[in-house]
Amino acid sequence: MKMSKQFPLNSLRVFEAAARHMSFTRAGEELGLTQTAVSYQIKLLEDTLGEQFFLRRPRQVMLTDAGARLAPKLTEAFEMIDEALAGTKNQSDSTLIIHTTATFASRWLAYHLGTFQLENPGIAVRLETSQEIVDFTRTEADVAIRSGSGSGQWPGLKAHFLMKSDFTPMLSPALAETIGGVHEPEDILKLRIIDPGDIWWPHWFAAAGLDEAELEGRPISRYGAQSFTAAAAIAGQGVAILKPEFYADDVALGRLIQPFDLSATDGSDYWFAYPEARRHSKKITAFREFMRKMMPTFRD
Repeated sequence: MKMSKQFPLNSLRVFEAAARHMSFTRAGEELGLTQTAVSYQIKLLEDTLGEQFFLRRPRQVMLTDAGARLAPKLTEAFEMIDEALAGTKNQSDSTLIIHTTATFASRWLAYHLGTFQLENPGIAVRLETSQEIVDFTRTEADVAIRSGSGSGQWPGLKAHFLMKSDFTPMLSPALAETIGGVHEPEDILKLRIIDPGDIWWPHWFAAAGLDEAELEGRPISRYGAQSFTAAAAIAGQGVAILKPEFYADDVALGRLIQPFDLSATDGSDYWFAYPEARRHSKKITAFREFMRKMMPTFRD
């Protein structure tokens, strides 16, 4: 028989429970229905299929031959559906998808995700990186970490502050030595500036008392991500404007120097966000508490 889209699938579930318990009352208790609702659903199924599945007797129901043939097949079918849904849920619960920028992924997450997975061996991690703002309705991502302006109040999302997005010039020691060292902000004007069109440069120039016009006429470059700009600076290609917290290891190893304590900000901060409706998800909760522990500046 070909089933129409209006076929009462819910009635099949009710019938299966009633046949398994041989009781409308116990079926109702399992499904959260009244005995009257159970009886109605089974009558609807019988009317739709043109078969009688139960013999109703005082304080007792019995399966007809048609009901006895249908019941075990439905039980098997629903067990298969439940198993498939459980498998899907388990897979979803065991994989945490993090959406972030390439720079945050390479300069912070790459150093810490191993610890998270050691502490949570049942959770696999998948990274998605892009410069685009994540839309949780159009992606499988569970959480997002990125910089942005605002107070962390975004409709439908729960957001936690991670860190300020401040920046300062950084360069290789070898490049600094080509002009006898970088001692004053004006010294960087003697060197190539990597991506003078970066919106961070005017903010830092203003904080340092430099004329923004000094950025004009310089060769424009677009690396697409801060991590690539940093790689160019390490290679001695010029002075980069970077977030120093991400490059402490490079400074310690002598690959980069931060010539000035002065930093600037464009008003954006790093945030950890996820859908408000999923705030109790076990994998999101585990990662949120990990971020809270690893980042001293984390706050609700």
